[in-house]
Amino acid sequence: MRNLKLKLLINTLPTGKIFMIGTIFMLLAFLEYSTPNDYVFGYLYSGSIVLVNYWFGGMATRSATFLAVCLTILNIWIPGNESIQAFTIANRFIAAIALIFTGFLSQRLSKTQQTIALTQNQLAAQEQLMRLREDFASTLTHDLKTPILGAIETIKAFQQEKFGAVSPSQQKVLATMARSHQTSLVLLETLLDVYRNDIEGLKLNLAPVDLVVLAETAVSTLTEFAANRRIHISLNYGDSDWKRSLWVLGDTVQLQRVVDNLLINAINHSLRGDRVEVVLESLLSYQVVKVLDTGAGIPPEQFPHLFERFYQVHSEYGSLSQRQAKGSGLGLYLSRQIIEAHHGIIWAENRVPNGAIFGFNLPVLPFQSAEILNTAYLK
Repeated sequence: MRNLKLKLLINTLPTGKIFMIGTIFMLLAFLEYSTPNDYVFGYLYSGSIVLVNYWFGGMATRSATFLAVCLTILNIWIPGNESIQAFTIANRFIAAIALIFTGFLSQRLSKTQQTIALTQNQLAAQEQLMRLREDFASTLTHDLKTPILGAIETIKAFQQEKFGAVSPSQQKVLATMARSHQTSLVLLETLLDVYRNDIEGLKLNLAPVDLVVLAETAVSTLTEFAANRRIHISLNYGDSDWKRSLWVLGDTVQLQRVVDNLLINAINHSLRGDRVEVVLESLLSYQVVKVLDTGAGIPPEQFPHLFERFYQVHSEYGSLSQRQAKGSGLGLYLSRQIIEAHHGIIWAENRVPNGAIFGFNLPVLPFQSAEILNTAYLK
């Protein structure tokens, strides 16, 4: 049975490669035994050993190494017509050790290459699986928008009494249902944008943008939302008591989402009766927008994860009855995507004595560029 396996192995090996290896060994053996024994050609066997390892693997490599060592050592006594010197023996044994190391290192290299190839295949499979998950989540999110939009339109029809009279108590219920569906729709759109940005990158429609206008819009839009939670919002123009413009080059829609997200995040992590402040500052090279709250702050170990996808801050805010609703963990991640696409920086830090600050800065748009681009934009 063993002889049969050996024959099958020999039959499956490429004859051309075997012939090449055999020719090299015979040529080197001829050189070894036709020259004085103080000429050592055994080192040249290392090339054959490397080829054998590359083509045929471990067992063949060990066999080739053993054969090369034997031919090198035997040349001390064969053909036997020369006197044996000590340095000749030393040279032969050094060559033999070099050949053994060549075979050993060749095998280790092959195993390392196999491990690397296996790891690369695993990483490719994981990347493909991740892409499939991303595509599935993106498709599912997109498909879920249709029924939610249908439900919102149906609720609006009931509110407008297109199907009959609606009592005040029913109007309240319908309003609650509409807000709930609208929140779900916003969440789905945010999730879809996150996946799309990760795959395709964020596409920006750049134009001169005044961050002051965005901040005022966000405060105006979310005032009622904050009032329902008994939270007061204020707008601070930094060192100046007067309103002034903070011009940047950016996408108005995307930057508005960032300001809204930071403000909503501050409201959601504040207690009833707290105060949230939006601060606008103009520095030499950057325009800065900061949102300050008076909550319990952020545990230090959570700072590295704040802007990761689906990450939610876990901290104590007093009694459970006073806590605000938690977000999806997508708003800050999407905000980071948008700010980084604008070559800006988004960050978070704790306030003294309590509370947190979330902010971002964007490069200042030079006055001349702002004037030219703004004129073109208005046209």
